[in-house]
Amino acid sequence: MRSAGFQSIEIVPTALHPLVYAESLNAPGKPTILFYGHYDVQPAEPLHLWTTPAFEPTVRNGNIYARGTADDKGQVHIHLKALQALHQIGGEFPINIKILIEGEEEVGSVSLWNFVQKNKEKLKADALVVSDTSMLGKGVPSITYGLRGLNYYQIELTGPRRDLHSGVYGGAVPNPLAALAELFAKLHDKNFRVTVPGFYDNVKQLSKAERKALNALPWSRKTFQEAVGAPGYCGEKGFTTVEQLWIRPTLELNGLWGGYQGEGAKTVIPSRAYAKFSTRLVPGQDPQRIAKLVEKHVRKLLPKTVTCKFEVLSTGKPWSAPYHAPIFQRAQAALQKGFNQKAVFIREGGSIPFVTQMYDTFEVPCVLIGFGLPDENAHAPDEHLYLENYFSGIKAIAHFYQDLATL
Repeated sequence: MRSAGFQSIEIVPTALHPLVYAESLNAPGKPTILFYGHYDVQPAEPLHLWTTPAFEPTVRNGNIYARGTADDKGQVHIHLKALQALHQIGGEFPINIKILIEGEEEVGSVSLWNFVQKNKEKLKADALVVSDTSMLGKGVPSITYGLRGLNYYQIELTGPRRDLHSGVYGGAVPNPLAALAELFAKLHDKNFRVTVPGFYDNVKQLSKAERKALNALPWSRKTFQEAVGAPGYCGEKGFTTVEQLWIRPTLELNGLWGGYQGEGAKTVIPSRAYAKFSTRLVPGQDPQRIAKLVEKHVRKLLPKTVTCKFEVLSTGKPWSAPYHAPIFQRAQAALQKGFNQKAVFIREGGSIPFVTQMYDTFEVPCVLIGFGLPDENAHAPDEHLYLENYFSGIKAIAHFYQDLATL
């Protein structure tokens, strides 16, 4: 931020990871933009699956590899380099700009939200700009106007009060791992719909026109399948893959463990078993209501032979917005200057809790411009960012901020 030309910079301590805030308000009469990003990343493990060390950025095959290149440090850097270029050319920024970079996005943004609540006047802006999303594909610059929300849960099942010898006790005592497996097998029906009663009650239906527009995007099923690499595919019946990914709610098992995990054999019936799982939510679904419905259904499905500790680790609302405001048209024009291609408007299946919180608090447009690609291994080994998108992104964002001065 200092090298980009900012002089007012703060490192704000929190209960967990500090926030970094900077502002330049030297453009009277011009719009004020709040740019948001995050510097925290997902764990890099398993480290042995990285071709080069996870935290040593390495360029090869036209990409830069390291944890955080796509999500989200690389995308933050695009904005800082664009602002640096504008400052070097003009001596000042063409607009008023506030930058807020947090360190807890991957774990729910709790400290960030506390900071926002205490600093509403300080953070006021005419629009929020975020680059923490993806492009639809190579050569297709994209503006995201919808995100799914996210609830994250953990459950702990307890059977016997200690681990037991499976030969001595097997067949007569409950196995909490088996109970977990049976539980998750019952949480979807044969059409891959979530079986939680009331789960779909308030889901807002998209218009025929919007569904048609989303399905007309240059989205490649072949590219999607190559990136995933699964032998077959599933999803909620009655919806296209694009709709399954962007506009339908889901329930996913994220982790399951318990019992003996070491090398060789150990014949044990575990005392405890654990699972982490999540629900992605869409407009119309209230996170608190969904959490209660999920817990109620989980407890109903579990046998009386185990006890359950149910935790809601985080919640996040879904978000969607109209994209006809002038700032969206400026963003689309700037992306065309940077990429020499017309930008498209898309939804995305991921979640950015801060976007919803800011949208609800300040009621200003939120412009999500992503420069990652769907197959860049965000959250996985060998995460990378396509360098052509990095450089074109700098050019596009510089045009965007410059053009906003005449809004």
